[in-house]
Amino acid sequence: MTISTAPVPVGVSARRRSLRLVAIAACLPYLSLKLAWIAGSHLGIPDGSPLLKHRLPLALANGLTVLMDAAVVVLALLLTRPWGQRVPAWLLAVPMWLAMGLLAPIMVGFPLQLVLHGGAGGHSDDKPFLADWVFGAVYGGFIVQGLALGALFTGYARGRWGHLWRGRVRELPAGGAGRAQRRTALAAALLALFPGAVRSLRGCGAIGLDGNSDRSMEFVYVLFLAAAVIGAWQLAFRRGGALPVAVPLAPAWIGSGAVACWGGWMSLAVLVTGDEPTPLTGLTYAGQVITGLLVASVIARFLRDRSAKAPR
Repeated sequence: MTISTAPVPVGVSARRRSLRLVAIAACLPYLSLKLAWIAGSHLGIPDGSPLLKHRLPLALANGLTVLMDAAVVVLALLLTRPWGQRVPAWLLAVPMWLAMGLLAPIMVGFPLQLVLHGGAGGHSDDKPFLADWVFGAVYGGFIVQGLALGALFTGYARGRWGHLWRGRVRELPAGGAGRAQRRTALAAALLALFPGAVRSLRGCGAIGLDGNSDRSMEFVYVLFLAAAVIGAWQLAFRRGGALPVAVPLAPAWIGSGAVACWGGWMSLAVLVTGDEPTPLTGLTYAGQVITGLLVASVIARFLRDRSAKAPR
């Protein structure tokens, strides 16, 4: 995807430097815990946890997640250093889409669990997974990372690409969205019905939960599915004429990343826990991934078309 760039101020404000420091500092609890586990420590892992039964997959997964959280540090630097202004659009957009996709459900779901249950846990009474304090330390750090990184990216994107989403939806060319783009948005909406229905039924208690799932999180994923498909629909079919273009673009961006990344991540989690999902759950994950990727393609095409018509 080639996107024309607008001039970006060279100086970095004190606010952005502070946000960079906060984002990097928020990575330390997670990185410290993961490095301890790689070194052989069982800190925060109760006896009987399924994590202890799969040591090699756990070590590999910990190594991967260390790299993933270290990428937040790189992104924080990229968004605030002069060399970051010259990075190709796709090389920034893809990692940011992945990062915000993984962080956004935690940012919504963890506080919701605190309100509804007074805490968050990743275990049942007979099958402990992690100690409760781990979730508080790690998820708290994730929330701070998401807020700081999101604020940095918003300012960066506004300065570099803000001209691509100026104006209101009604000002977009009526024929600007091609047939393929509209069909993609329609396909995403139809595919989202299955994972949305399954998660809604599980949230209501009509279908049993798998493993360590939480009913409140089921509705969180429904929320992100809805945000993704509604945003893509508005962009592709030019709906919501009075809305600023950024209004459907932002939920489509975050929602698509959330459902695709978590669908894929939970599919990979079986390599560590050994708890294979039921066929229904597997199809739900697959539906999320495909829906998210379809919505992401609608966004990419929309931005590419806007870039092609923008003054150079």
